[in-house]
Amino acid sequence: MDEKTESDKALVVFQDKKIRRIWHENEWYFSVIDVVAALTESADAKDYWYRLKKRELESGGVELSTFCRQLRNCLISSATKV
Repeated sequence: MDEKTESDKALVVFQDKKIRRIWHENEWYFSVIDVVAALTESADAKDYWYRLKKRELESGGVELSTFCRQLRNCLISSATKV
């Protein structure tokens, strides 16, 4: 098992917004809520993400969080284009 270091869980800063991340199986994973907050400047990023997921499911049948039900634990791969 890999030993985790502080740099494996270091925050990254994007336009003065802190984004949580973790290194897992040779890929970076970023907090969805933190990314939404940085990109939208929403006052409530969690609610913004909830409404976005709901709208996408209703309009096109796309479920954005198939495997993750609690947003605070949901991470996306750095390989995923946002």
